[in-house]
Amino acid sequence: MQGKKLFRIILVIIGAVIGYEIYNRFYFIPDLPTSYNILYNSLAIVIGGIVGFLVSSLFTIKLQQIIHNLQKVPTKNIIAAIFGLIVGLVIANLLAYSLSFIPLIGSYLPIILNVVLGLIGVSVGLSKGDEIVNFFGYFKNVNKAKRRTDKVSGCAKVLDTSAIIDGRILDICQTGFLEGDLIIPRFVLSELQHIADSSDSLKRNRGRRGLDILNKIIKINKNKVKIVGKDYREPKEVDAKIIKFAKEINAKIITTDYNLNKIAQLEGVLVLNINDLSNALKAVILPGEEIAVQIIKEGKEPEQGVAYLDDGTMIVIEDGNKYIGKKVNILVTSILQTPAGRMIFGKIKMVVDNNKSSKLENYRRAFSGK
Repeated sequence: MQGKKLFRIILVIIGAVIGYEIYNRFYFIPDLPTSYNILYNSLAIVIGGIVGFLVSSLFTIKLQQIIHNLQKVPTKNIIAAIFGLIVGLVIANLLAYSLSFIPLIGSYLPIILNVVLGLIGVSVGLSKGDEIVNFFGYFKNVNKAKRRTDKVSGCAKVLDTSAIIDGRILDICQTGFLEGDLIIPRFVLSELQHIADSSDSLKRNRGRRGLDILNKIIKINKNKVKIVGKDYREPKEVDAKIIKFAKEINAKIITTDYNLNKIAQLEGVLVLNINDLSNALKAVILPGEEIAVQIIKEGKEPEQGVAYLDDGTMIVIEDGNKYIGKKVNILVTSILQTPAGRMIFGKIKMVVDNNKSSKLENYRRAFSGK
C-alpha cells in the first residue's frame, strides 16, 4: 500500500510540473495582468495534477497485474530472461556502433537493434532457462568441489542411483573410509524421484528407500555431499550422463550396476563397485572347510537345498532339500566367483538336530563315509 501511494504522488507531481511547463511555453501571454497569469498557471498545475492522478490510477492497476503475474513466474525464468536481455542489448549496441555510419538509417539503427535483439534475447533466455541456470550452478558447485579437493587427498566421487538405493553406501560413509566429496548430479535425483513416484509399489518402495538413505548420508557427511545442478539434453540415458559428468570433473563413479561398471571402464572412467568391495571383505572360505548353516529353501536343481551366510553369500547344498528348515554342518566342495558375488557348493556332513530321524541319518552318513 505504501508503494502504491508513493507511486501515485510521484505521478501527480510530474503531471503538475508538465502542466505548468506546457502553459508557460505555449500559452503564456506577457501582456496579461499578473493576477491572470497566476490564475492560469494554477489552473495548468491543477489540470496537470488531475491528469497525473488519473494516469497513476490506470498505471497502478496495470502495475499490480504485472507484479502479480511476475510473482507466478519461476525465479530461474526471470534470471534467464534478464541474462538474455543483457546479452541481446550488448550485441545490439556493438552492431549499432559499427553500422552507425550508414547514411539515412544510421541514426535509427540503435533503437531498432536494441528493441529487436532485446526481444530476441529475452525469448532465447526463456527457452533456454534450465540450461542457463544449470550452467552457472554447475560452475559454482564444481569450483567449490575443486577447492575442497585441494584440501583433502582423494578425488570427488559421483553417486549412481543404484548405489543410493542399494543402501550399503550409508554404512561405508559411516566408517569414514571414503575420501573426497560425494557429488550427486540433479539428473540422478530426478531419476530417484521418478522411481519414488512410480505406480509400481516395488519400484516406489525402492525409490523412497533411496531418498531416505540419501538424507541420512547428507546428515552424516553434511560438508562433503554436494548436489550439483547439472543436466544434459544429450545423451538421454542416465548412465551415459553420469559417465559424461564424471569425465568432465575428473571424478570416480560409485555404483552397483554391472553394465554401468563395464561401460565406464571402456570410457576410461574409474569405478568403485560396491559389490566388488563387499566380495573383497567377505570371509575367506576354502574347499574342505566345514560350515554350520540353516537350509532355507529348495534349489533350482533336483535334490538341492539353499542356505545363506550372514553376509548374503548363497550356499547350494547337495541333497539338501530333505532338510529344509534344519541346521546342518556342510562340507565345502567348491566355490564359484561370479560378477554378482560368490556361490559356495557343499554337501551335508551332519544334521544339527535332536530328533531321532536326524540322529539315524547322522549315523548312516558316518558309517557310509559320506
